[in-house]
Amino acid sequence: MSNDRAVTYVALDAMGGDSAPAATVEGAIEAAREYGIGVYLVGREEEIRAELGKYDTYGLDLPIVNTDEVIEMDEHPATAVRSKKRASMTLALELVRDGEAVGAVSAGNSGAMLAASIFTLKRIPGVDRPALGGIMPTRKGVSLVIDMGANVDCKPEYLQQFALMGAIYMNRIFHIRKPRIGLLSNGEEETKGNQLVIEAHRLIKESAATLGLNFIGNVEGRDIPAGEADVVVCDGFVGNVVLKLSEGLGENFRDLVREQVAGPPPNKVAGAILRPGLRKIFKRMDYAEYGGVPLLGVNGAAIVAHGRSNARAIKNALRVARETAQTGVAAAIAEDLARLSR
Repeated sequence: MSNDRAVTYVALDAMGGDSAPAATVEGAIEAAREYGIGVYLVGREEEIRAELGKYDTYGLDLPIVNTDEVIEMDEHPATAVRSKKRASMTLALELVRDGEAVGAVSAGNSGAMLAASIFTLKRIPGVDRPALGGIMPTRKGVSLVIDMGANVDCKPEYLQQFALMGAIYMNRIFHIRKPRIGLLSNGEEETKGNQLVIEAHRLIKESAATLGLNFIGNVEGRDIPAGEADVVVCDGFVGNVVLKLSEGLGENFRDLVREQVAGPPPNKVAGAILRPGLRKIFKRMDYAEYGGVPLLGVNGAAIVAHGRSNARAIKNALRVARETAQTGVAAAIAEDLARLSR
């Protein structure tokens, strides 16, 4: 391991993801070169070195932390974390816990990454349930949907905390001074929604008064792509459905456009004219641009990347981990939760 403390290090589960270690190593190299960070590559040393050998890594800080234990995608998360003490994602998180790295990234088993983050980094005092906050492109920029799958069964207090954590993240990472917080419901009226949503509305409204949060009330599904809220609060069951539906719609849209521009000659001409604009749209809709989703509510920066992450997604996930740590997201969450509980 390197001891150069002038370099900021992020720890990467090099064995996590459908295309690991090829995509993870390539992404780490791109991040080290573009952002000037060091990246701990945690995993099977022989395989990692074989991938590193394909690139010119002169001057890059890419220390390897060797382990043969890897949590597979089909393993039970909590059981695997407990039984595999030296799993690559766990060792990456331990580097954060021990101060060797500012954040950790894994595109591996997401449930295991959640469990390992909670076991290793621990929850911030006052946080009942850490939550996944996913960035979604909108007409006006981006929104954070929280929770996106970490907690399928929620209490109103959890959603109240999600609202606070999401607002802090959007303020620190996207520099939105007073992020608009919306509670996802089946109608804009305060009385709409199931019992969870109605009670959460009351609690978020109360905490908005206490902490100065910009709570705009209930929002509907159509308001998410319209960008009507910077933070959209929901339980993890609903959030994961929103995520998967959005991914499917985005892929379907891209396929339909490609089918049309590959059609008759007039379509090809139109496609050539529109190509620059379409590329910009597709880039905004590409999950790889946003890297991964933060697990908010733990003592440290833990980023869960998509299982099919390519090198660009890994590179951006490493950037997000660094930014989450350096902007003090966890400390700000702890401070505001302490104020809320007084």
